[in-house]
Amino acid sequence: MICLGEALVDRLGPLAGDPATASAELLDDRLGGAPANVACALARLGTPTAFVGRLGEDAIGDAFVELLTARAVDLSALQRDANRPSRIVLVHRDATGERSFGGFAGDQGLGFADQALEQGPLEQALPPLLTGAQWLQIGSIPLASPTAAQALHRAAALARAHGVAVALDVNWRPTFWDPAASASSGPPAAAVAAMRPLLDQAVLLKLAAEEAQWLFDSRDPKQVAAALPQRPAVVITDGGQQLAWCFGAHSGSMPAFAVEVVDSTGAGDAFLAGLLHRLCAEPTLLRADGDGAITDRLTAAIRFASACGALVCQGAGGIDPQPAAEQVVAFVNTTAATDLPAAVPR
Repeated sequence: MICLGEALVDRLGPLAGDPATASAELLDDRLGGAPANVACALARLGTPTAFVGRLGEDAIGDAFVELLTARAVDLSALQRDANRPSRIVLVHRDATGERSFGGFAGDQGLGFADQALEQGPLEQALPPLLTGAQWLQIGSIPLASPTAAQALHRAAALARAHGVAVALDVNWRPTFWDPAASASSGPPAAAVAAMRPLLDQAVLLKLAAEEAQWLFDSRDPKQVAAALPQRPAVVITDGGQQLAWCFGAHSGSMPAFAVEVVDSTGAGDAFLAGLLHRLCAEPTLLRADGDGAITDRLTAAIRFASACGALVCQGAGGIDPQPAAEQVVAFVNTTAATDLPAAVPR
């Protein structure tokens, strides 16, 4: 697995408080960023993983290198930036732990390191990783910055040339495109146009329900798959409500695990990591035929992935609570059949 994109700090404010104004003792800084979260989760589950991104030459960057190295994540394609800091994202949490993003901290005038992911070094470092890789996992956030967008599109092209499947988690975050944007606003036409080539290439597409509505005017994964030329596998999450999927002829839905939420940051990333972990182990799950045995195995894989997300919800931050595979299996095995899992926050 190769995970490409942002690694950053999620600055969690107090429940129902504001991380921009709260006193230091009420703040909780956690290493995060969707691709970094997925890489860490995959590594903990036991899937060999590389992380590709750009970090500042600062304490945050050093902390990521220490963490990713400890998780045995390959960092041969990691870039460091001496002029731009690693990004700090201000995370608002409501009284139930659900989160929203409300701006950034740390910009010194040149933007953040993740915005400056460079194509040149990527073209040298990525091909050796793609040789033998099964998946390249990406999101839409690098598209918000011209330099990083160019690098992301080049990475997708290299993946195609090497026969490596692309997994796209849309992960729409309006404040990365416009710091003044409402956290609940959908993607404008320019952002959709930037996403289109990646949507058209993805073999696996993960969307939140509102993202599916914005981009495809439907929350039905079968309709989303039918709207794209390559008919990808599609998974649509809807917070703690319902998870729905369509993998060719195989489709279904599940209700969510009922767990006490401490912090939902990174739960969707853990879900995606759990699913990719299982797809790496069982690539035939992507088959588009109507084999009933595949339907059962796919349902079990999605249940496993949903358990990964549920377990992360029970701790703070997107990385520290990530489970090992045996913890996920134990969690699934102790959940009553009437409490079948499904969706986790995106």
